[in-house]
Amino acid sequence: MGIKRRYIMEKEIKIWYDKEGDYLEVIFDRKAGYFKETENDAVMKKVDESGSIIGFSILKVSALKGQKPLSIDLAGQIA
Repeated sequence: MGIKRRYIMEKEIKIWYDKEGDYLEVIFDRKAGYFKETENDAVMKKVDESGSIIGFSILKVSALKGQKPLSIDLAGQIA
C-alpha cells in the first residue's frame, strides 16, 4: 500500500504560459529560487535556498497534446 500525500494550498498560485516559447510556469511562492532538473527532461522544479519547492515549469507544453497526462513526483517540501 502506497503513502497518500495531502497538501493544503492556502496561497494564491501564479500560472504563466508563453505561447511563443511553448513554456508553462506555475509558482506557489514568489521568492528567490532556482530551477532543478527532474526525471522528466521537460519539467524543472523551482526551489528556494532551503530546498522547498516554490514552483515548476514545463517546456514544450504543446507536445503533450493527445498524450497521456504528464505525471511527475516533485518530492520535497512545498514552501
